[in-house]
Amino acid sequence: MGSLAELAAAALVMLGFPALMLAALVPSVYAFAAVAAVTYLADHYLHRKGSYLINRLSKVRAGLSIRFLIRQLLLILLLARLSHADDLIFYGAVACFIAFYGLQAPHGALVTLIRNRRRMPVATRNVDLKSRIRIPDAPPRRLLHRSAEKMLHLDLFAVVGIVVSAIVDSAVAGFVGIGLTVGLGCLYVLVLVPYVRGRKIPPKADVVLAAVDEWLGGYKPETVLYFSGSKDSAYQVNMWLETMEQLETRPLIILRERAILNNLAPTTVPVICVPGGVHLMNLDLSTVRVALYAANVGKNIHLLRVPTMKHVFIGHGDSDKLASVNPYSKVYDEVWTAGRAGRDRYAIADVGVRDDDIVEVGRPQLAPIQSRQGVPEGPRDGAADGHCPTVLYAPTWEGWDGNPGNTSIVLAGENIVQKLITADPPVRVLYKPHPFTGTVSKDAGAAHQRITALVEKAAAERATDPRFTADKAAQAKAKSDLDRIEARIAELTGKGGVSGDEAEASRDGVVDVQKHTEIARLRTEWNDVHWRSFPSYEHRVVTGAEPRLYDCFNVSDAMVSDISSVVSDFIASGKPYAVTDSAELGVEEFKRQNTAVRAATILSNSAAELGGLLDAVRDPSADPLAEDRGELKRYLLGPDEPKSIDQFNTAVADLALKAQARNVGQESRPAAGNADPAELTNAVPGQRGASAGETDGVTAG
Repeated sequence: MGSLAELAAAALVMLGFPALMLAALVPSVYAFAAVAAVTYLADHYLHRKGSYLINRLSKVRAGLSIRFLIRQLLLILLLARLSHADDLIFYGAVACFIAFYGLQAPHGALVTLIRNRRRMPVATRNVDLKSRIRIPDAPPRRLLHRSAEKMLHLDLFAVVGIVVSAIVDSAVAGFVGIGLTVGLGCLYVLVLVPYVRGRKIPPKADVVLAAVDEWLGGYKPETVLYFSGSKDSAYQVNMWLETMEQLETRPLIILRERAILNNLAPTTVPVICVPGGVHLMNLDLSTVRVALYAANVGKNIHLLRVPTMKHVFIGHGDSDKLASVNPYSKVYDEVWTAGRAGRDRYAIADVGVRDDDIVEVGRPQLAPIQSRQGVPEGPRDGAADGHCPTVLYAPTWEGWDGNPGNTSIVLAGENIVQKLITADPPVRVLYKPHPFTGTVSKDAGAAHQRITALVEKAAAERATDPRFTADKAAQAKAKSDLDRIEARIAELTGKGGVSGDEAEASRDGVVDVQKHTEIARLRTEWNDVHWRSFPSYEHRVVTGAEPRLYDCFNVSDAMVSDISSVVSDFIASGKPYAVTDSAELGVEEFKRQNTAVRAATILSNSAAELGGLLDAVRDPSADPLAEDRGELKRYLLGPDEPKSIDQFNTAVADLALKAQARNVGQESRPAAGNADPAELTNAVPGQRGASAGETDGVTAG
């Protein structure tokens, strides 16, 4: 339903129109003017916020155009009730609003035509199209952004002028307003006309596709990351971007939805977004030897049908969820898992994936997570110099089904935090809740607020505790450095602005590698300085995008969490961790159902077992689960050496050799049935020989 402010604005819009009718019937010019102003402002606020409630109004036949038309009709009613029905201003108002409403059709048609003609058959990033084809600048953003709202609001001149005329009993102001509304409406339409033809629109689809093919022929991609999904699933491809940048072969990312491209994180890897299945199958991908798939979706078939490359399912996470052993995985040449656990899951599930088609490659995304040895050591016992161990509490959200085992925050959260902030010797608490916490369950939202209050109150009390002292000068310098870094990042990310549209973004979307590298370095520096900008003993509530979860891992000595990918990722650090059995399955059953907790301290909702975790943090030599964590880490994520990215590159190289061997074998094999070799070549998808109508039974997507 949006925020309370949005709900209030929607209520003002809906209640404003009955009030307008009442003001027109009374009649009261001043009341009409005041209520009209409220409806205009509330409507504008909802559109500026992009409120979900705007769509809901359209569903109940109270859309944008209807709301403006009703307000105009009520103004005509006001004039009639004021005995102006025989005056020239009355007829002028009627003619104005009819003409103005008539202008909406050509205006809407032109806007739609411009957007359609500037829509590229293939959108790109980091692909040099600028030197190959002419792509004109997008129309000024002010012309197309929220264009319908802007056009309709031109009626303000007429409405204000007519209301003023009704007050002062003079038609001059009304006719001035009418002239401005109609004149500006016509001008808006005329300004759009040049952008629907000639050199203002990009080349046709065949020209763009030929340019992309020309670039592919020069770049010769070898490894493709292929992805299709909704805009909410963009994280599934974003998690692989850094890995693709580190490949030892020439990488390419192929996306199937424009929404994914718009939500793609910055990368130096070339990206091609091909919404049409026919267009994809006509791209020249003959140099690609390995295709990587991050999700099991129907559109994968458009690339899976290409026999000249080997196809691999890499997924978007490694867990005990059923999605990790989807029977769809049988279609791939290989399935890559992080460690032995992934291989065993397929064996237990018995879904038809052969063991010799599974390759263990580790998880390259976990490389930033530091082990305990990788974290600067300070005194671990809460000594008077202010140092103390850090424990991260990172509960997951409540989920959609109301299962009490989803999150610890409702039943155990306050108990966990209370025991941590009162621990003796003391520890520091970092509380980082899932961003969706409280979106479904009011109880979870309320628990989050109480936990936040607990942490903040404990932080305030610790600030006055004489046992803890801070280096004020060091903190002041760190804060100064933060300001400098943030200003530089803003400067680098702000240059160039937002591209006008898809065509312009494809033309200019070649990343500046030097700038990209500097931003990455600055973000790393920001994280280091951020943790030095406040005392190392200070309890903190961590929300927002930064610091990131892995950054919190690296400054923590232990973690308390719930069953989620957070636990699986934290295992890479080798540090002690605890998981809450909120559903009260019992320790043995909880471990049986969840591989990732086999080396964890299992907490009940009372958190009475938390002392065992804190003992392991304070005295690593007496940590009873250290060896178990090491074994579990190797089982889930594979060995530390060679590094995961090296394992990944080796797997890519090995599979590329298999693809090449297959292709050489096919070339040396005599043509079956004396078929014309040209026909065989054209029959292979991914070559430029197929016509636009030949999809081999695959529907364009």
